[in-house]
Amino acid sequence: MLQTTCILLLSLLSSFSPLGIAMLNFTLPGAHPDPEAVAHEVHRKVNASIARREMLSMSERDESSCLTGNPIDDCWKCDPDWPNNRQRLADCAIGFGQYAKGGKGGEFYVVTDSSDEDPVNPKPGTLRYAVIQNEPLWIVFPSNMMIKLSQELIFNSYKTIDGRGADVHIVGGGCITLQYISNVIIHNIHIHHCHPSGNTNVRSSPEHYGFRTESDGDGISIFGSKDLWIDHCTLSRCKDGLIDAVMGSTGITISNNYLSHHNEVMLLGHSDDYLPDSGMQVTIAFNHFGEKLVQRMPRCRRGYIHVVNNDFTEWEMYAIGGSGEPTINSQGNRYMAPQNPFAKEVTKRVDTQQSKWKGWNWRSEGDILLNGAFFVASGEGLEVKYEKAYSVEPKSADRISLLTMSSGVLGNARDNNLGMWSRGPGDDGTESGMEYTDDMSTTATILLPSFFLLFMSYTILLTVIL
Repeated sequence: MLQTTCILLLSLLSSFSPLGIAMLNFTLPGAHPDPEAVAHEVHRKVNASIARREMLSMSERDESSCLTGNPIDDCWKCDPDWPNNRQRLADCAIGFGQYAKGGKGGEFYVVTDSSDEDPVNPKPGTLRYAVIQNEPLWIVFPSNMMIKLSQELIFNSYKTIDGRGADVHIVGGGCITLQYISNVIIHNIHIHHCHPSGNTNVRSSPEHYGFRTESDGDGISIFGSKDLWIDHCTLSRCKDGLIDAVMGSTGITISNNYLSHHNEVMLLGHSDDYLPDSGMQVTIAFNHFGEKLVQRMPRCRRGYIHVVNNDFTEWEMYAIGGSGEPTINSQGNRYMAPQNPFAKEVTKRVDTQQSKWKGWNWRSEGDILLNGAFFVASGEGLEVKYEKAYSVEPKSADRISLLTMSSGVLGNARDNNLGMWSRGPGDDGTESGMEYTDDMSTTATILLPSFFLLFMSYTILLTVIL
């Protein structure tokens, strides 16, 4: 009875007042005091990686084969023994999410069971069992698998999902939820066909489970969390957003992802009136916004959003939108406008009069605007920033292609193949012939294992036994 009363009081408090909602944000994420410095540091690292690649490509061709100019990938890919040094990845993030350490320093956890039958009492060996644990964990996969979730996959802090070496798909009910936590890395995973779930109990830690109302059906839902990094994922076809971050979330980097086949792609900010989102800071870098996208790449409310070196190849309504006076720093992106003559504008101020948004700080610097695309800048330094968007040397276009050429899950098709998924490294390269539908059973198909991960799982098991 007491528990129910507390829940009701908290619900009433959050429903009547934005301040009341802010009081429920127990993570109290803090904004970086100098976001411009973080933006400059991103550019410094990109320029250093590109310069290193160009220098070595002329003198030491063999040694430069691993270099892409992408500072994130070059950080770990150039280690020939990276499969045995997986946790090095945690040192490779850039931007506002660079402090996300995930499960660095923790044990390796091998997902051996792709089922998700009981969201309250998950079985050891499942992904759900791993992500709710209290201690840091580095989560890996010994084989290709499709995990069809029965309910939201609610994370605890200090977790890394590392899908390198396998073809891992997460689909189904609710998908990934990061709520009131910190330090999570999600790397090299397919996330698609996520739909609403809920009205049932779901466990969030070994000590706690609670009733969850119906979820929105986001691919990744971020709520009141900080120090997060989403890298090299392929996302498409979810019921609501592919990635949504709200309620005071901050310290986020979204990088090297391939996003396609979706309407409302990415939402950053709860509402125009929710003041804690003024501290939201998000870096969106090296992503490819691909086929069949409509809008919200991203749609921003408040906060500081750094959109840098992304490739926007298609939108139907607009690419970047916002309300509630967000700061949007667009630098070195390539925007390809659609054929529709009424949808050439990259930007959209949502439900706001020009008299209000003309002071918002929306900057375009070094962007490449193609097929009639145009960016309506505003705020401080309008004329200078706007002119620079049209005076970029052609070689910058080559850099965008270089920086985003490996976006999405590594070594696999960028798209989720209209529900089809293919075999990954170590398999024969043919289509598996399986198509995902909402009628699929929760039993996933396990394909041939990658040699390294199978060996690693046996090694860990032997260590435990001894």
